[in-house]
Amino acid sequence: MIGVKGNDGFLIRTLIYGLLIGIGFVYIYPVIFMTSFSFKSLEDLLNPLINWIPSALYMENFKQAFQVLNFFPTLLETLYVTILPAIAQTAVAAFIGYGFARFTFRLKNFLFILVMITFIIPPQVTLIPRYLVYSELNLLGNIQAFLLPATFGQGINSAIFILIFYQFFRSIPKTLEEAALLDGAGHLRIFFTIAIPMAVPAIIISFLFSFVWYWNETYLAAIFFGDQLTTLPLELQKFAASYQRMFPAGMDESASRLNEGIRLAGTVLSILPLLVVYFIAQKWFVEGVDRSGITGE
Repeated sequence: MIGVKGNDGFLIRTLIYGLLIGIGFVYIYPVIFMTSFSFKSLEDLLNPLINWIPSALYMENFKQAFQVLNFFPTLLETLYVTILPAIAQTAVAAFIGYGFARFTFRLKNFLFILVMITFIIPPQVTLIPRYLVYSELNLLGNIQAFLLPATFGQGINSAIFILIFYQFFRSIPKTLEEAALLDGAGHLRIFFTIAIPMAVPAIIISFLFSFVWYWNETYLAAIFFGDQLTTLPLELQKFAASYQRMFPAGMDESASRLNEGIRLAGTVLSILPLLVVYFIAQKWFVEGVDRSGITGE
């Protein structure tokens, strides 16, 4: 029942699987609820006898949400302000992490602490000075407000990615670099031909996390982009106002009532690209999480 010689018994397995099912339910329940209600018509929403399974798949919710979000143009803008900073942040974090992991220089520990402090300090604390600097440099209202900080190692949670690469590069045996140096390779060549190919898991996990964090960022995006650029999460925040503007009360009665089904349909559309990316990159994502946590020698 309990298990012997390293094998889990029935009670231990029941406890483990019960815990995993409980944790999984906490995460999956909102998604199931959101998906179910997004396919419900107004009649199904008002019918107390219909709970989880709608009487019919009501696609009008998605049709109206699609129009309100202006989905495809907004999706392209979202990818534009998300992918480029994520790529820049991942590349710079790899370069900085390698420098901290493989080189010894003055004030190294002090500089590394400063990098970690940038993660501890809330972005709201530095928002006003950053906004004033961006305004003077004419960076507001375009992607440079995200891209330039990412290029200089000050993107969203860049310190975390620097730490990931720092830990990963420390795990690479130094004998490989020493052999390459004896063969006449320089430090840059070693970085690009030895360190980077071995750091693919760390690159994948850093890019995916960076992609998701830039995608979900609404506070800084609303302030720095203004009305010049928009994203799906930003459009979702003003979904109710946009819906009332596109479907005023004077129109057909069935199209003028904003209900929970239409709201949740908009939410499903806004997270659908992230779900697609996750299902495509799931294998590499899990491998990256597993291998990027390896400590040094």
